[in-house]
Amino acid sequence: MPAPPAPLTPSPSGRPGRVMLVDVDSCYAACERVFHPELEGVPLVVLSNNDGCVVARSSEAKALGIEMGVPWFKLKAWADRHGVVARSSNYELYGSISGRIMAILGEYTPAVEVYSIDEAFLRLPGSPAELTEMGRRIRRRVLHDLGVPVSVGIGATHTLAKLASHGAKHSPTLGHVADLDAYRPGQVDAILEATPVADLWGVGRRLDSRLASMGIRTARQLRDADPAVMRRRFNVTLARTILELRGTDCITIDDRDADRTGQIMFSRSFSTPVTDPTQMHQVLAIYAQQAATRLRHQHSVAAGLWVFASTSWYVSPVHQVSLAGRLPHPADDPVTIVKAACDLLLDRIEPGRRYVRAGISLLDLAPAGAQPMLDPFSPDPRLARLGALVDRVNAACGRGALGLGWAGITAPPDWQMRREMLSNRGTTHWAELATVTAT
Repeated sequence: MPAPPAPLTPSPSGRPGRVMLVDVDSCYAACERVFHPELEGVPLVVLSNNDGCVVARSSEAKALGIEMGVPWFKLKAWADRHGVVARSSNYELYGSISGRIMAILGEYTPAVEVYSIDEAFLRLPGSPAELTEMGRRIRRRVLHDLGVPVSVGIGATHTLAKLASHGAKHSPTLGHVADLDAYRPGQVDAILEATPVADLWGVGRRLDSRLASMGIRTARQLRDADPAVMRRRFNVTLARTILELRGTDCITIDDRDADRTGQIMFSRSFSTPVTDPTQMHQVLAIYAQQAATRLRHQHSVAAGLWVFASTSWYVSPVHQVSLAGRLPHPADDPVTIVKAACDLLLDRIEPGRRYVRAGISLLDLAPAGAQPMLDPFSPDPRLARLGALVDRVNAACGRGALGLGWAGITAPPDWQMRREMLSNRGTTHWAELATVTAT
């Protein structure tokens, strides 16, 4: 009979249990293989918008030395000779499978923090042996139900769980589950010593050179640094990372999101150049609606925006328009956003120019409802409800079922991105359901 679970152990932050990170292995490639098992074991790459560059690789593709960001047109002939298969980015499929993974994780604990499309933190009680077995159980369940492999890292803090997940992915003997609590202090020291500081969650390349100038090149050296000194020289987030490496649980994904979501960008390349202001108006209407939807999903409003459009950098002369401005009031509705974007950009669009890319970035974000409206000429309150209504209709009837103005077109325009190697969207489109043949 198994031993009962260990009692909840409060962390220094007052949150009980240990942190578990569940991370999908080569997420996009794994999702592509769900309905195409013939791709199992085949070098597989997923391409960016308009089938431009490699944005995801299977382990087999990585083993061949294929690098992230390499343009597909440069790689294609070589890939054909080496049996590499390419797929267009199928975000509908990836998002749908991600939602199913998160639903499964929610069956094990209500304390699930979704960090990205392929990562989620869980908080669970138990001994190292019990949590390791729980990680293996979760891995088997996701693989059985969805056909997607995951790795599991466990630690006292989010940072240590992230570090353990890296080991789980890259150490075959661990069986894709690693718990740092199962190691002796000397072993943990060796792991931290072997980890470049740039590989730590929340540090990255942007601080690597500055830390190296102080003689800090490994995770162990950062752990042993003075948090007060590092806070003065860098920021409070790095000081918290030091405490997390020491086992003090003091970072949540909300802290990381504060660093990541200072703006919301929606930008795409066009499959066919846009050549006149009317077409660009259509582009801005669609992009504004997409950006506003993201804004509402994180319960924020924007006070400013930046818009741009450019011709190809490979065709001379290059023409780029880039302008920033303020919204008339903090808003999350697409009507306000698209009007401000068009007011900034359309007068600068030169008919006949072949624009190949455009984008909208929403700036100066704040929590929705946090700032009271002081302007006596307050905006029409129906605009705020309009965006939410569009979201609900599209959620119920499918993306693109309802749009505002130019964003409500019924047929895709010529300039929308090219995805010539798109796999079937078997979980979101009736016409693309997988066909099963019995023999």
